[in-house]
Amino acid sequence: MKILVTGGAGFIGSHLCRSLLQKGHYVFCMDNFFTGKARNILDLEKNSKFKIIPHDITKPIKLKEHFDRIYNLACPASPPAYQFDSIKTIKTNTLGVMNILELARLNGARVLQTSTSEIYGDPLEHPQKETYRGNVNTLGPRACYDEGKRVAETLFMDYHRKYNLQIRIARIFNTYGPSMDKDDGRVVSNFIMQALNHKPITIYGNGNQTRSFCYVSDLVEGLYKLMESDSMGPINLGNPGEFTMLELAHKVIKLTNSKSKIEYKELPIDDPTKRKPEISLAKKLLGWEPKILLEEGLKKTIDYFRWIIKNKL
Repeated sequence: MKILVTGGAGFIGSHLCRSLLQKGHYVFCMDNFFTGKARNILDLEKNSKFKIIPHDITKPIKLKEHFDRIYNLACPASPPAYQFDSIKTIKTNTLGVMNILELARLNGARVLQTSTSEIYGDPLEHPQKETYRGNVNTLGPRACYDEGKRVAETLFMDYHRKYNLQIRIARIFNTYGPSMDKDDGRVVSNFIMQALNHKPITIYGNGNQTRSFCYVSDLVEGLYKLMESDSMGPINLGNPGEFTMLELAHKVIKLTNSKSKIEYKELPIDDPTKRKPEISLAKKLLGWEPKILLEEGLKKTIDYFRWIIKNKL
């Protein structure tokens, strides 16, 4: 198949492009390189079935290629990146998503939206099922992403209802692994970089807030299974293993043999206190569940960041 991956030079996008090429597909990577990195896809450029399309999805998309599948991963995903230009983030999740949906409609392509666990906000239900409608502050500094992704889901559903477009919606929970940006502000990359540099590990709040961490190869498999399934979604894709920030910090310190101490700072506005996916639907409809345990995934991620530091990237 001919497959378009928007945000294909990003952390998850680059892993998805690599996986799709390994399955024998033609892969077109569209990225504006705001958070995506050329080095993430450098090894793919030698592949004759891979092509880079530098483009911002908020601008109209006119391509000669005909696509069978479109994966929409185009959007900054870490709070510092999506809050850097909150209006641009909203545009990416509205105008950009409409441009992708129009492209899918004109191509007769099946299209997948990478939504997020952030649409659940600071959840009052735990763990979070797909039926939960969320507890989101529409006026807060995270709303450009949280609400943007909620609107994107609405647009996908409306295109399905109006044009019978084949859509898929994945709600992704915290993902980690090689190719993460060392400065992206997410907890795994923050802790590992601080530990490797023997700097204080910063925990916001009391450290008892929880997250669930899914290794990137598990997530990519889930995205592909959802795209090729008969299920429209939304479907949660994440690892239901739940850890406090303190537990994660101690694991990282141990695995890096770091001398880092823990430093506590004030919890940011609207930062969720609990986050854990309910993945019964993914198990039942996709036959998918994550395989990589946190410690194994952290070791691979730490090795990647050691390489980043060594090569001063």
